Amino acid sequence: MNNTSKVVTMGLGYIGLPTSALIANSHIQVHGVDISQHVVDTINAGKIHIVEPELDQMVAQAVQKGYLVASTEPAVADVYLMVVPTPFKGNHEPDISYVQSATESIIPLLKEGDLYIIESTSPVGTTEKMQELIFSKRPELRNKIFMAYCPERVLPGNVIYELVYNDRVIGGMDEPSTQKAIDFYQQFVKGQLHATNARTAEMCKLIENSSRDVQIAFANELSLICDKAGINVWELINLANKHPRVNILQPGCGVGGHCIAVDPYFIVADYPMESQIIAQARTTNNYKSFWCAEKIKSARLEFELKHGRSPAIALMGLAFKPNIDDLRESPAIYIAERVLQDAGNADMYIVEPNVSEHKRFKLTDYRVAVDQSDIIVFLVAHNEFKDLHIARHKMVLDFCGAKKK
Repeated sequence: MNNTSKVVTMGLGYIGLPTSALIANSHIQVHGVDISQHVVDTINAGKIHIVEPELDQMVAQAVQKGYLVASTEPAVADVYLMVVPTPFKGNHEPDISYVQSATESIIPLLKEGDLYIIESTSPVGTTEKMQELIFSKRPELRNKIFMAYCPERVLPGNVIYELVYNDRVIGGMDEPSTQKAIDFYQQFVKGQLHATNARTAEMCKLIENSSRDVQIAFANELSLICDKAGINVWELINLANKHPRVNILQPGCGVGGHCIAVDPYFIVADYPMESQIIAQARTTNNYKSFWCAEKIKSARLEFELKHGRSPAIALMGLAFKPNIDDLRESPAIYIAERVLQDAGNADMYIVEPNVSEHKRFKLTDYRVAVDQSDIIVFLVAHNEFKDLHIARHKMVLDFCGAKKK
């Protein structure tokens, strides 16, 4: 495969757009597809609709040089990447309808020798289902196209670097497909490319994030125990991690994002009897958010009893992790909504320095919120919060270690 190949990326979100920009800056023609006309227009203007370091420059350059074009409809290409969301339906059951819809839209365009790759997080067996779908409508392409699953494994806020330098797992439906996909990714990925089959690659993505979820659940469970025992959990974890074979993660107000908070359910849905620890980790991390909301409620009532008035409360952070604008599956959102429902006469200040506006919350500058509030609740450890001076008479609830020493 040479650099004159044309790539269609289905989905221009938090992974699809950086992936498209990276490929385009490798001098490969990219036709990016998104259902949002606003997203398409923004990208074609050389701008971006999400916050990610370096991405704005890469998109502007790719568009200016003609290597990246966005559209609401796919075009004929040599490689088709599925980078669309995989949300839930019902009781945390994976919904692959976006992958299916994106696949159906490119089926008429497929030709012999094309490479089809799913990057979207998917239940085990999804690539096989899409293969069956494609061949049911285009039987003449059987054994004539290449199909693989290759999950991303990147951290928001560092996506560009990690897309290039992180190792990737490449799982083809057969060995020729695996090799074809490896040849494609070698054009712009400098990390190692590890060959396997599609089912193993699909499961690999799910267990990577499930493993993280279990480890975070342990930290969150520790925080609940330490709160009851009167122990500083941050000091405890720091001391325990001095052990050469112990590496406890940091607790938070829950787990969010479209990976760690979501992927374990893909396993639990298909293997409910075998995934007891994974399921319990999800329960623990979800409970931590409820617990945080209840602690805020208790603090409000304590203040009212002591001072004879309702307090002003600042909720600091809405993103699912520090220093990004991504609010997907954010536990801080859940906590803010729950606290607002039961706020009584308390004045509420909602803070998220990485977002300019929110459809449900009126946002306040973090300095104003701290100055005006009696109770300051840290939900996300954004850099802006680290050096904030807080008067000693104010009550502080730190659920994320924003002010730990």
